[in-house]
Amino acid sequence: MRKLFAILSISALFLTGCGSSDSTTNQSVGDFAKTISDESVVVLDVRTSGEFAAGHISNSINIDVETGEFANQVANLDKTKTYAIYCQSGRRSAIAASQMAKLGFTSLYNLNGGIGAWAGAGQTVVQD
Repeated sequence: MRKLFAILSISALFLTGCGSSDSTTNQSVGDFAKTISDESVVVLDVRTSGEFAAGHISNSINIDVETGEFANQVANLDKTKTYAIYCQSGRRSAIAASQMAKLGFTSLYNLNGGIGAWAGAGQTVVQD
């Protein structure tokens, strides 16, 4: 019985730790494209500035999630707006969305597969 309880407890930790925040919706390329077609949506690229310069989604702003300043920088953004977040593969944008949800952002969309999936689907990538 103890082993069963231990297994169930560990399983619950893994399941709750890997889920996305209630305020974050993971989207396919097609759904993400529809979301960002609304001009009121803020498109947020959370990769490095070098990655951003090499190619990004049009009209996106760049705030690197892996800098120590990410929380301070996004804290200055309007929490009432909708944010469409992406990175290279979806890992960093999920981290960014989680951090933003903890700061009180309520309308967050994460691009599954990141800009790699975006470009792979034939969507436009612009360079600086």
